[in-house]
Amino acid sequence: MKIVIVGAGEIGRNVAKNLSSDENEEHDIYLVDNNETNAKNAEELDVQVIRGNGARPQVLAQAGIIPGGDVDMLIACTNRDEVNMLACWIAKSAGVPKVISRARNLEFTDSPDWGKKLGIDMMISPERSIAREVMGLLAVSSATHTAELLDGRAALYTLKISENSPLVNMALKDIRPAFPELIAVFVYVTRENGESGVPNGFTVLNSGDTCYVVTYKKSAEILQELFQPDPEKSRPLRKLFIVGGGKLGTQIAQRVRRDFGNVSLRLIDRDPERCEKLSEEFGEALVINCDGADKKTLSEEGIESADGYVCATESDELNLIYSVIAKNMGAKKTIAIVKRKDYQDLTQSMSVDAIVDPNEALSNLLLRVVRYPRHTLAYSMIEKINAEMLEVVMKEDNDLIGKSLMELHLQKGVIIALLGRGDDVLVPTGATKILAGDHVILFALTSMMPDAAKLFGADLNNED
Repeated sequence: MKIVIVGAGEIGRNVAKNLSSDENEEHDIYLVDNNETNAKNAEELDVQVIRGNGARPQVLAQAGIIPGGDVDMLIACTNRDEVNMLACWIAKSAGVPKVISRARNLEFTDSPDWGKKLGIDMMISPERSIAREVMGLLAVSSATHTAELLDGRAALYTLKISENSPLVNMALKDIRPAFPELIAVFVYVTRENGESGVPNGFTVLNSGDTCYVVTYKKSAEILQELFQPDPEKSRPLRKLFIVGGGKLGTQIAQRVRRDFGNVSLRLIDRDPERCEKLSEEFGEALVINCDGADKKTLSEEGIESADGYVCATESDELNLIYSVIAKNMGAKKTIAIVKRKDYQDLTQSMSVDAIVDPNEALSNLLLRVVRYPRHTLAYSMIEKINAEMLEVVMKEDNDLIGKSLMELHLQKGVIIALLGRGDDVLVPTGATKILAGDHVILFALTSMMPDAAKLFGADLNNED
């Protein structure tokens, strides 16, 4: 495919990097940006870099976006909605079959009308998916990463085994008999000594292991108690601070109000006008006009008894520093929203419990649309372990229908983690047969996912 990406920031470069390094599919990638630093950084990739404004026809023409051109897709993912939408409109007018626009303002994604009127095939925003991830992290306080699956009925959780966990020195095959109420699949394990890999039934868990576990949402509390059996960590969410009343902070607050009910909520923002709007929308919450690191105010509002502190300002640096301050003052779990990849591993050296990356969420969505457009509903790239998760709907004409899992002889590194069948979510065994309409959750190492996806019917770049 020939793909033009407008915007060579973190998102555009990440998408371009993954597509250009795809061993199973050749893509001709063009990156367009008028920012010299972004363009220079993009030159390290195996792509064509064009310097210029992606909302200008003359610039897009250099990438082949002209009437009768051979561009298959345009992805506009700059920080400016107007640039993204105009680039898509120009591309669509020139005959590009598929155009996708990032939209930072939620008003553009709340209704499909905006996109339809401009001929945009898809308008996407990371705020909702980020809010879902934050909710998962708040629900399971010991989790450092989470991703929703099967319309929220299941999820992937990343958890670390504490010294007092009953899982220490236990083989995976013995967990289900010992804890029959836990229905879960361990898809990957990393050890403190640097060892990592896809486990098997004889893998013995150690204190300090970080496990990637797929399970029902209703089993999340059991995971919490098994991995880190601390009554304080296992208690339900009662008091939450959210710093930053912008689009993302508002999304999180709305979901907290909807999903957690009677949580004592404190919304903090430095902008007086924004605080007034928050007060109107969240009358039951306490809205505070101050700095998110104001120790006096935090102390007066009981930060030491807070179950969660989410920092979602526009500044990565402030989000990290404020979260450290809140953690040191006693907040049980702190979550920082951070876009820069350079900061993603700082949880190892800073007292921040979890870092959530909006750019990663948007990159995942864009990669799913490009790589697996057919029969797929959810996609997650887990860069820390070089793995992916993909949800595929099984069609009646697939050769796997009626076969049991043991008949598939899947490679080591490919796992069917869950099956969604009607209203049920199943953890399959070797005898489980695949039926038409099943929602299969595939876990695979990145190098193996394309072949696994084809096997299950998610044909690369092949839409119905």
